[in-house]
Amino acid sequence: MKNNIFLGIGRLMLPAPESALHKHVPENRQADSQELAFMTADHHRVRNFVVSELPRAAAPLSPELIAARLELPLTGVVAILDDLEKHMTFLFRNPQGAVEWAYPVTVARTPHKVTFSSGEKLYAA
Repeated sequence: MKNNIFLGIGRLMLPAPESALHKHVPENRQADSQELAFMTADHHRVRNFVVSELPRAAAPLSPELIAARLELPLTGVVAILDDLEKHMTFLFRNPQGAVEWAYPVTVARTPHKVTFSSGEKLYAA
């Protein structure tokens, strides 16, 4: 995924200058890498998939769907979702176990609506 910072102004999301991102990256890089140390390559695959797929699906994503689409064992996907949710940074599942939000997008109604350049409309977490 590309690194971008967006500024919300009213109903608009405008890209911030790249220098704004790089200004803060060096001081946070070590802390970020330690916080993400638990993540394997499959953790990243699952997280990236749910972030990109939630806007297309516009509905919660079941562990079965994620496992099938990524060709991973269902038990492994459930364990990864447990890890990601436990770290309270990346995602939240509904009572049925389906991913309802994966930062920064959600299918749950929030005051923050976003429209992607590809046309999908969703809520932001």
